[in-house]
Amino acid sequence: MKALFFSLFFILTACTGIPKGIKPVEQFEVNRYLGKWYEIARLDHRFERGLTAINADYSLRADGGLKVLNSGYNIETGEREQTEGKAYFLGEPDIGSLKVSFFGPFYGGYHIIELDKKAYQYAMITGPDLDYFWILARTPTLDQAILQRLIARAKTLGFAVDKLIFTDQAQNTSSKP
Repeated sequence: MKALFFSLFFILTACTGIPKGIKPVEQFEVNRYLGKWYEIARLDHRFERGLTAINADYSLRADGGLKVLNSGYNIETGEREQTEGKAYFLGEPDIGSLKVSFFGPFYGGYHIIELDKKAYQYAMITGPDLDYFWILARTPTLDQAILQRLIARAKTLGFAVDKLIFTDQAQNTSSKP
């Protein structure tokens, strides 16, 4: 029974880990991170396939965690889909390392590895391994010089930047009030 418990514990904590040699940002300020972020680029995952105009909205939860509301425009149905999750810091709240769940008790790593600390206008995120990667921005587009710098840094960290998918945000820009 102990072996089963420790195996399960290892599997669940491995999902919230961070890739070797990569560190989350320090001096993170959660209140500045709250609000809407647009997905600029990502590595492919089944849970985002067929979606465009993807964004995430972060807000505080009463239990001290974060509410995560992800949404994207489904190309096939023509409808906007959304899913709600929750996130909690893995350690101190001034370190950009969280665990996030959209499916009950199962959590994955959400590690902010690059952040515009001056204005909180862009961020680079990884999950538990190099297969999970996102570039986010506060606006539907990101200055090309900044984007290229982030991609170059991601490449040096070992991410497969040649497989990046650049998110079409046209549905977000055309539907703004």
